[in-house]
Amino acid sequence: MPISRIDLADAGSPEALVKRILQAEPNLSAPVPIQELCSRLDILRIEDFETDEFEGGLVTDAKRSEGTILAKRGGEPRRRFTIAHELGHFLMAHHVPDQPGRFLCKSSDLLRVTAKEGDQRQRREVEANRFATLMLMPPHRLRGAMAAFRDPDLQHVLVLARDFAVGKEVAARAYVQYRPERIAIVVAGNGRVQRCYRSLSFPAIICAVGSPVPTGSLYHSSPHRPNIASDIAACRPDLWIDVKRDLRAPDLYEQVYVQQNGFAMILLRLEAVPEESAEERRLNEGWRHRFHSGRR
Repeated sequence: MPISRIDLADAGSPEALVKRILQAEPNLSAPVPIQELCSRLDILRIEDFETDEFEGGLVTDAKRSEGTILAKRGGEPRRRFTIAHELGHFLMAHHVPDQPGRFLCKSSDLLRVTAKEGDQRQRREVEANRFATLMLMPPHRLRGAMAAFRDPDLQHVLVLARDFAVGKEVAARAYVQYRPERIAIVVAGNGRVQRCYRSLSFPAIICAVGSPVPTGSLYHSSPHRPNIASDIAACRPDLWIDVKRDLRAPDLYEQVYVQQNGFAMILLRLEAVPEESAEERRLNEGWRHRFHSGRR
């Protein structure tokens, strides 16, 4: 691989770094050979990290001339993301470690997609995650893979996770970002909402993190077979989103993928509300007027 740090001069953002890497490596295969890429970019070693407190780490000198990545043992997709995350810290010169010469990242850091205003540490973790996702799922290859998919389906997420050798949640985040439909994927753990990833056009989820998955959700229907995506079924939209009074409720569909470790992904797809005809609007407005005025 011909890429070197010289190619990355003055590229400080995750997007700029990945763009430069892909320009130097236009035929980068999938799954991306992340460990080989690290070795070309002055990461001397990738070592096992024996700790329960942290998921990964980076040891480097003050000038970032070289570095060693520490990655916790575990599934290969999880380890690959950790390595890519720490490489992101190494390549972004403005990332200042909490301790001199050493970054230490918890599993919660590797899940972070937003940062509190003014929290520079959280911002660094968000940027390292963006770099890792873009690097492991290069946009041009991701778009090419998704072109073969039709209607939104959790089975697509599983295919992306397999083909790019990333975790299912990493694939889910990328999936909702690149699909044109109004979709969201809720991650649940032991019956409670853990995280939610939404396309820009999908409204806010009304279920707070930590709250139970709504009773009426498909999640609570007849037992699901582990590691097999369910059929897609209609559900009440007010289980998940705020439905305005007196407005026609949109159609919402659910699909569930249950894993053996107590976690599940729930795909939500929101259909656009069809435009009312002039006659429908006149009748509905007349009905609303009579209802609220007490007339029948």
